[in-house]
Amino acid sequence: MHLSRVFLLVLLLAISGCAILPEQIDNTKDWSPSQLYSAAKDSMSNKNYEQAIDYFEKLEARFPFGKYAQQAQLEIAYAYYKYDEPDSSIAAAQRFIKINPRHPNVDYAWYLMGLVNYTRGRSLVDKLLPQDTSERDLRIMRDAYDDFHELVTRFPNSKYFADSAQRMIHLRNNMARYEIHVADYYMRRGAYVAAANRAAIVIEDYQRTPSVTDALIIMTRAYRKLGVDNLADDAVRVLAYNDPAHPDLEILQQGGDPTRRGGWFGWFR
Repeated sequence: MHLSRVFLLVLLLAISGCAILPEQIDNTKDWSPSQLYSAAKDSMSNKNYEQAIDYFEKLEARFPFGKYAQQAQLEIAYAYYKYDEPDSSIAAAQRFIKINPRHPNVDYAWYLMGLVNYTRGRSLVDKLLPQDTSERDLRIMRDAYDDFHELVTRFPNSKYFADSAQRMIHLRNNMARYEIHVADYYMRRGAYVAAANRAAIVIEDYQRTPSVTDALIIMTRAYRKLGVDNLADDAVRVLAYNDPAHPDLEILQQGGDPTRRGGWFGWFR
């Protein structure tokens, strides 16, 4: 009986000891909003994004009103972005926009969403090694483009306007290039109708991008394969008008195939 009591006492001490482990003690419970905000900013400066997120969340939960909570709603979106949690970052930015549609920094929330999608899906290997960004998910590129477009449309005086506009140009070029990759895939597999259709998307939706020339060449080759020479000739005439100095133009005008001499099309392989 005595041994049972000793065992019970030891067990209770062990349990109570576990309950007060240092890592479970919340030292911030008496902190003011400014203390939590300052600690979160310090953690951000030290690139301790997980800790910063924890401080920002505590700040907003304990003090849901006031300038610090409002700023925390925006900065937690950036913290999630740096912590490589894109979905959480976008959710936080969307929430900020919904709650604070007239906030003076709401343009930054739109910019951040665009930035998150712009860099989304890049693995560590992608960040270290060169990659053709036009091979990334088209849906993600469109989401980024839409976010930046929303910013430049709604906030023409935003300090993020110029960077957003430049990124939109880059995204548009990449989206056109993506369609060229798909068209090339179809060409190499003999799906000439599909190849011509994807090339047409570039010509119709991505005018004034560098990929228009490539789309015209694919379209010409596809129509030649299909035996629709009148449409192929139309494509060659448009190519001649847009790029009269193209090295493959003469071959195409003569009904030849530039890939047979190792022309531009081999670039994709």
